[in-house]
Amino acid sequence: HPTNPLTKAARVRCQYYRIDIELKSNYALAMNVKSEYLQIRVSSEQKTALKRAAKRAGLGMSAFVLARSLPRAQARFEKLIGSLGTEPTKRAYALAELNDLLTELSPSEFGEAVANAPLSRLEPYSRNYVAAMIEQAAHQKGIEPPAWVAEVEPLEEPHFATPLEALRLHLLSAAPVPFRRRNIFIDSSIGDRV
Repeated sequence: HPTNPLTKAARVRCQYYRIDIELKSNYALAMNVKSEYLQIRVSSEQKTALKRAAKRAGLGMSAFVLARSLPRAQARFEKLIGSLGTEPTKRAYALAELNDLLTELSPSEFGEAVANAPLSRLEPYSRNYVAAMIEQAAHQKGIEPPAWVAEVEPLEEPHFATPLEALRLHLLSAAPVPFRRRNIFIDSSIGDRV
C-alpha cells in the first residue's frame, strides 16, 4: 500500500497493516516456518531463465524454485501428515482432508505427492491408516503405491471403527483389503464420505 508507514521489514513480520486490513503476502505468513537456507550454484544463463520464469509465474525466485521442487500437492500431503495427532477428533479431520487430497490428484500428481511420507513421528495406528489410504488410492488410480508403504508394519491388534460388537462382523467383510491387511476395519474407502 503506497501510504503504508510501515517499513518493508515490518510488513514482512506482520500480516496486518491495521487490524482491519490484511497484507496479502504469502511470504509474510510463511515467514514463521522458514528457518533454513539453501544455496545452489547455477550458471548465469540458468539464473536468468529462472528469473524470467518466476516473473511469468508472478513469484519471487525463491518461491518459484520451492513451488517447482516441492509441488503444492506434495507440500499439502506432508502438512496433512504432520497434522495427524493422537487426539481422535483432530486426526479424523486430518484424515478426511487427506482423503480429499488423494481423491482429487491425477495419477502423475499422486505419484509425486506421496513419493515420501514423513511418518516417523506418527503412532502405529496413524502410520497404518495413511499407508492403507495410499495403497487404496494407488489401486484406484491404476498405479503402484510408493515403496515405503510396504515398510509400515501392520498393527498387532485389530482396530475397529466402532465399539459396537454387532457391527464388527460387517466391518470384517466390508473393510477394503489394504485396511484389512493392516488390521484396520472400517466401512469406507478413498473417495467415500461417512
